[in-house]
Amino acid sequence: MKITFLGGGNMASALIGGLLKQGFSANEIKVVELLEAGRERLRQDFGVDARASVDEAALDCDVLLLAIKPQQMQEGLAPLAGRLGQQLVISIAAGLRLHDLSLWLGGHTKLVRAMPNTPALIGRGVTGMFAHETVLAEHKRYAETILNAVGCSVWVEQEALIDAVTALSGSGPAYVFYFIEALQSAGEALGLTPDNSRKLAIETLAGASALAAQSDETPAVLRERVTSKGGTTEAALKSLAADEFPAVISRALQAAAKRGRELGDILGQPRA
Repeated sequence: MKITFLGGGNMASALIGGLLKQGFSANEIKVVELLEAGRERLRQDFGVDARASVDEAALDCDVLLLAIKPQQMQEGLAPLAGRLGQQLVISIAAGLRLHDLSLWLGGHTKLVRAMPNTPALIGRGVTGMFAHETVLAEHKRYAETILNAVGCSVWVEQEALIDAVTALSGSGPAYVFYFIEALQSAGEALGLTPDNSRKLAIETLAGASALAAQSDETPAVLRERVTSKGGTTEAALKSLAADEFPAVISRALQAAAKRGRELGDILGQPRA
């Protein structure tokens, strides 16, 4: 499988590094990157072919992965319109819908929309994906191979659900960091040093997440097992329930999903 990346930023670099660790050859990967400094970095870090424009060599690929900023996508795809054949095109740009990508590509429909998250930078990402109905099973396996190089992935059955993926896992790392901040601050208020409180907060979330991932039990059952009647955990959970903690999380995800739909509307507007 030959892959060309359009854009060579952090997420593209994470994917390239993950693919090379999975046994891909640098000769199978090309990157189109406008900045010379970026091209030099990609060559030095990964040994890949980095070039300044989308030429015929760049289009000699099985998969074209769009890794440029959403606001730059329409302009970036203009040179590709009408030039694609059977290549699978994967977009990891937030908000952009397949209809608009297809329009900007001159009607190309072999498209997958993917929403990875930032833990992909350390190989622990999770990606939600949706494929256009014309995408073959083989091409879906291509997408899985590429995105699973930096973690794992799930498919959703409707493109609108990518907004839900964005709200839950795409933006999710920020919620976790926010929770760590709150735990650390609360620990310091109870008298712990900043260093100790930070370490306790981070390791508690990391350990609990690992336990949930490895367990066959649901998070609800695991929570109940930690909660002794009349104990400290029960007191804390009662306080969270009184503050409508589940509803707070639900409203946050609803707000993120709504903004995702709005951005899709905005970014899909034709620009002069």
